Amino acid sequence: MKTHALSAEVLRGEGLTSQRARDRLVTKLREDGIKDLRVLEAIRRLPRHVFIDEAMASRAYENTALPIGHGQTISQPWVVARMTEALIERGVPQRVLEIGTGSGYQAAVLATLVPEIHTVERIEELLRSARRRFRQLGFENLRSKHDDGHLGWPSEAPFNAIILTAAGEGIPQQLFDQLAPGGVLVAPVGPSGAQTLLRLHLDAEGELVSENLGDVSFVPMLGGMV
Repeated sequence: MKTHALSAEVLRGEGLTSQRARDRLVTKLREDGIKDLRVLEAIRRLPRHVFIDEAMASRAYENTALPIGHGQTISQPWVVARMTEALIERGVPQRVLEIGTGSGYQAAVLATLVPEIHTVERIEELLRSARRRFRQLGFENLRSKHDDGHLGWPSEAPFNAIILTAAGEGIPQQLFDQLAPGGVLVAPVGPSGAQTLLRLHLDAEGELVSENLGDVSFVPMLGGMV
């Protein structure tokens, strides 16, 4: 990960945004069951405080979701870690599609581990902010698009993995259609208050296999663009 566009002071942080705060978060994630050392190191290195409003920076390394405006949140670090872990467990995918860029934090974590990330966001203002952060952090393997996430990114399909950062009652068929053979899809599914994190993949016979990774709480997946 290149970080030339941000000052060393900003990247390093101080006090509640310091490396020591990140190390404590990683220790907490490990204690709570995150095992993949690649994921833990990505979260240790990435400055989460850059992805939230400066007024909330002191809470950046708490293991909690935080508001980012427009009714959206930056996900709890444990959830980001678990989804990333689930996505790369069977091997690091070459090309990943993310639905719901939000602050850009989940995409940035993935971009430290995966060769090529495509991310789609329906809220233009959030996407502009995320793009600025990607440039500041020097990510060159991230492409982003302002569009309805239900549609995916068909012109760039197929993808080896797809990750959704908002929850719907189901998963749009258009996204399954953009998943490469043998690919994996990780997504929260269900209504507010009753959501589960699912990992789905196509087996050798082309049958869809679903694994329940536990209860989660995400903002709803909405259609359209704003």
